[in-house]
Amino acid sequence: MAINALEKNSGRLSLAAEHLAKVRAEIARVIVGQHELVHRLLVSLVSRGHVLLEGLPGLAKTATVNSLARATHCSFARLQFTPDLLPGDITGTLVYDPVQGTYSTRKGPIFANLVLADEINRAPSKVQSALLEAMQERQVTIGDQSWPLPDPFLVLATQNPIEQEGTYPLPEAQMDRFMLKVVVGYPSQAEELEILDRMGTTKPDFRLDSVVNPSELIEYQGLINQIHVDPLIRDYIVRLVISTRQAVEGTGPGQELKRFIRIGASPRATINLSLAARGCALLEGRDHVTPEDVKRIAPDVLRHRILLTYEAEAEDIRTDQLIQTLLSKVKVP
Repeated sequence: MAINALEKNSGRLSLAAEHLAKVRAEIARVIVGQHELVHRLLVSLVSRGHVLLEGLPGLAKTATVNSLARATHCSFARLQFTPDLLPGDITGTLVYDPVQGTYSTRKGPIFANLVLADEINRAPSKVQSALLEAMQERQVTIGDQSWPLPDPFLVLATQNPIEQEGTYPLPEAQMDRFMLKVVVGYPSQAEELEILDRMGTTKPDFRLDSVVNPSELIEYQGLINQIHVDPLIRDYIVRLVISTRQAVEGTGPGQELKRFIRIGASPRATINLSLAARGCALLEGRDHVTPEDVKRIAPDVLRHRILLTYEAEAEDIRTDQLIQTLLSKVKVP
């Protein structure tokens, strides 16, 4: 009986990986390159996390998220964050009917499977924080009533680098709600030439087929819990996250980073690193997490949870450099 259960679970994992590979292939029909970006979006989707995408304008952040929605047959809403946006423009509001003398609820665009908060750092903190309850509790309160959000539910926020003019840095509490922070870079020369071939027309082809549906995605999210994380891997994840805090105290494997790290990663980073590593395993069709899964996804889980000192900023030390140092020093099982 146990062997049959294992074989059945292995078959479900293989089928899920096959379907998710089709999603990636479908997105690739529109999006050139950005393979790591698409990988991270799928990891977050099956792991029930949220993603912060950072990059300069014109790097296909919005187009990639839109393509993901179409390839998964998910409802999609795009919120353009601007300085004059109000919280009710996101969550919804109560509308008074003078004839009936009653209020009715008008739900906002956040009631979708995939919500793109475009240029989230263009809006003030009051508006940014309107996403907090939705992201954490997966519900929205309008008036005195709470409304559950659809399942699956994923917030994908894009932002331009903080150095750009007219931006509002995200509060630390808001940043910590994102499972991953993905930095989107420029395409290679060959990729940019292919982009020109595909998009250098007044009518580019953006047609995509839906290869999975929301109910299948919910099933894949359940499969995440069936992926085994060995106690040694669990210990490795905990040691890696704790090393970011030890560095602040000048102890542990990264003690020489004391002058660069002001605040280390929270316990939420530990939870998200484990879930994201499981997501990596699922995309490969494996029923277990490997150290390589952890090392591959760790920078995206940790980069927005480690705060730098003024000295690090003055010396132009990047968070990713510190994470790579810790990855090289924390003993791998």
